[in-house]
Amino acid sequence: MKTILVTHQLPKVAFETIVNDYKIIMPDKGLISSCMLDRWIGRCDALLPTYAFKVTKEIIDRATNLEIIANFGAGYDNIDVNYAITKGILVTNSPKPVIEPTAELAFSLLLNVARRISECDRKLRSSRGIEIDVMENLGISLYGKTLGIVGMGAIGQALARRASACGMRIIYYNRKRLSQEIENAYEADWVSLNELLATSDFISLHAPATSETYHMIDIQQFNLMKPSVVLINTARGNLINERVLIHFLQKKRIFGAGLDVFENEPEIPSELLLLDNVLLSPHNGTGTIDTRVESTRYALQNIINYFEGKTLLSPVTK
Repeated sequence: MKTILVTHQLPKVAFETIVNDYKIIMPDKGLISSCMLDRWIGRCDALLPTYAFKVTKEIIDRATNLEIIANFGAGYDNIDVNYAITKGILVTNSPKPVIEPTAELAFSLLLNVARRISECDRKLRSSRGIEIDVMENLGISLYGKTLGIVGMGAIGQALARRASACGMRIIYYNRKRLSQEIENAYEADWVSLNELLATSDFISLHAPATSETYHMIDIQQFNLMKPSVVLINTARGNLINERVLIHFLQKKRIFGAGLDVFENEPEIPSELLLLDNVLLSPHNGTGTIDTRVESTRYALQNIINYFEGKTLLSPVTK
């Protein structure tokens, strides 16, 4: 019987159909302990890590029986993929289940920041209260505004679908232009990154974390943005130079930001916690009950397909 080591507690219901065919090793709560890891890393045939668990060279070297790493999510920058491949270990990710929930959260952040919903809620609950006045607590309308999407993959397109329904114009930046059919579906225009930054009323980041995208939004890029822009990031924290973002928020050189990811997770700069014009979320883009179950099943299906000699759902060939 093959052994699957799961590095974080995941929904047990997702394992119900395979418990008689595989040995499942999983923490009862939270992230795997060092004691449990030490006991099982050298004995597992498959590893199912979450983003919080870093699959380093040292981990891979200790996993002497390991044949496949099935990551619990779309991003896999928590895994040393190149080293795993050199050791003959297959790597997969789980992109499909994250598409709709991540787009939902991105749009929720966008709407919340634009209409200052959380900010007004906090003020209403405070001892100071809030002034109800026709010229106070004003936000930004979505209808007729331009949304710039950086990274028009599956998640970016899912966001475009939601934004289009609210009457927003869609522009996007990709290294490669999408097909005419996809552009027509969202009435989307392909533009340069600089044009997107300069003309968008809302900007949402959906690019992967690579050496090319590190700090792709830095001081030069912020200087191109409108002072009324709302910036959303549900992708990876290091796409943005966080110190520069904080400066622009403090000086109100942009209207606001919605962040689900941070540059040095789990650390969040104290300055962000003090700002009213930023909405923070704990890397929760896929944080729904449905998605947790679906993502677990998807990762497990990659493992099952491998051991049964079937085609992998989503191999990583970095």
